[in-house]
Amino acid sequence: MRGMVNRFAVKWMLMLSAGLSGLSNGESQQLVWLGTLGGRSSVAHGVSADGRFVVGFAYNSSGQGRAFRWDARTRTMQDLGTLGGRSSIAFGVSADGRFVVGYAYNSSAQYRAFRWDGQTGIMRNLGTLGGIESRAYSVSADGRVVVGIARNARDEYRAFRWDERTGIMQSLDALPNSSGSGAYAVSPDGRFVVGWSASIPEWSYAVLWDGQSGLIQNLGTLGGSYGYAYGASTGGQFVIGYAFDANQSRRAFRWSQQAQRMYDLGTLGGAYSYAHGISADGRFVVGYAEDANRAYRAFCWDALTNTMQDLNQTYAHLLSGGSALREARGISLDGRYIVGLGYNAATRRDEAFLLDTWRTGDTDGDGCVGDTDLLAVLLAINTAGTGFTRHEDLDKNGIVNDTDLL
Repeated sequence: MRGMVNRFAVKWMLMLSAGLSGLSNGESQQLVWLGTLGGRSSVAHGVSADGRFVVGFAYNSSGQGRAFRWDARTRTMQDLGTLGGRSSIAFGVSADGRFVVGYAYNSSAQYRAFRWDGQTGIMRNLGTLGGIESRAYSVSADGRVVVGIARNARDEYRAFRWDERTGIMQSLDALPNSSGSGAYAVSPDGRFVVGWSASIPEWSYAVLWDGQSGLIQNLGTLGGSYGYAYGASTGGQFVIGYAFDANQSRRAFRWSQQAQRMYDLGTLGGAYSYAHGISADGRFVVGYAEDANRAYRAFCWDALTNTMQDLNQTYAHLLSGGSALREARGISLDGRYIVGLGYNAATRRDEAFLLDTWRTGDTDGDGCVGDTDLLAVLLAINTAGTGFTRHEDLDKNGIVNDTDLL
């Protein structure tokens, strides 16, 4: 065992190992409404690996929409500013929460892709492909690769990949006879980029770019005329998004690299569904779908059970007074944290939310508080400075100690 395991810890291990099954049904998940910047609403698009930082868009007291980064440690929402214009929006965040990407108005009222650095507080303009506009939608886990959409000198929309090492925005190839393309996400390892490529005259296909080979792959549709990819797992093994089926209904999909096909994830009883986030291993997919009453509800689809769960039903014990989770927009790398948009009945407004899906003490996220979780905390005992970066620090006070063991 690592470090010094005190007698108190050993005592608790012996006493609790026989009664852990009773603890697995104790206090567990948590839902946090993130508020606004003083305005009417907010929405969350991304979350750091440890759940500490959430990014998105919120209105301020002047009615301006601004990119924000919310900090779970201080429970405050930070306005990230603009590039000289009136508004901005954030879509992606690096695993450690340092880098945030999105787009903002410059002083000429033109959108520009940005990468904001939490260490310096500086919002960097990433430029364009020769045109007047660019928008960033996703960033790799290490914060070095940014992808999005930009206009080129011919005023065509093209997917781009920006790399910190070169500081250059690279245009990605489109499908043959394409009238445009765009990138919506990059895999956590920064290699694979996903999005769409339109063809003449009407069709749009979900596509996957390989950063090493530079090749573009058409992922197709579900039988209809459109497809859009919004997320990719590590290694590009799985891609998610939504596509039209043969009835022209929009359906959430998960594409498998091994099977080379797109799978319809279904709905919650209605006609439509949309997938917007995927865990690093591809197991969990989040988004929103119509229920039988044609109301949109946030969902989480699990590959192990092949089921789509309505988050409002699964976490009904966290909702009260008519509050509802409407759209899931992002998920942490390990699948623990989900963010998006909901209705907060207490404030009577649409608001960004952060949902922690793991039970207290469930350090490995397997749905049960067992001996492995107790052992994990025991092995990490007296480890300082963990804070939000280690699941064994259950109370998030910066050290794994006796209170976490208890």
